[in-house]
This record gives sequence, C-alpha cells and structure tokens, in this order.
Amino acid sequence: MIESTLISRNLAIGIGIQNFPEGLAVSLPLHAAGFSTLRSLWYGQLSGMVEPVFGVLGALTVALATPVLPYALAFAAGAMIYVVVDDIIPEANTNGNGKLATWGAILGFLVMMTLDVGLG
Repeated sequence: MIESTLISRNLAIGIGIQNFPEGLAVSLPLHAAGFSTLRSLWYGQLSGMVEPVFGVLGALTVALATPVLPYALAFAAGAMIYVVVDDIIPEANTNGNGKLATWGAILGFLVMMTLDVGLG
C-alpha cells in the first residue's frame, strides 16, 4: 500500500513538472503570433484540460498494452524533449535568452533523471 502511494506521488510530481514546458509550447507561439499574454495563458491552460479525461482512458489502455509500455513511454519522453529543443530554445534565441533556455532544458532533464533514479 505504501509503495503504491509512493509510486503514485512520484508519477504526479513528474507529470506536474512536465506540464510547464507543455504549457509553454502552446502559449509562447501564440504570444509571438500576436495574442495577448492573458489569452495565450488561457489557451495554454485549456490545452491541459483534456489531460484528466484522457488520463483515465490512458490508464485503461495501459492495462491492455503492458508489454509495449516501456517503448511508448520512451517515445513520449523523446517527443517532449524534442518540443523543448525545437520550439522553445529557438524562440528564446530570437529574444536573446538562448543560453538560459538551453541551460533550463538541460537542468530540467537532469531533474527528471534524478527523480527517476532517486525515487524509483
């Protein structure tokens, strides 16, 4: 019971951390396209509203797809890293914040790897 709670907590922390670049990937291009800051933030938040619904559907699917799960999760992680490197870092370079964005991506990757190894 306690191990299940710890695994659930670790998963929730990981999902919460990965939601920051996901929201940025939606909000920053909208803001660059001329949307107001508030409207860009709103659409970024709306993009996350589908997560609880599809989280339940995903949990049901995982029960059926257990053998392929490690490969699917690796693909999802790679996709998120690609979004950060391909969208956010070049956008930051145009505003003179390229080094900060690059180091932020590296630090985020290190935090997630530390959480993965340290918390199991």
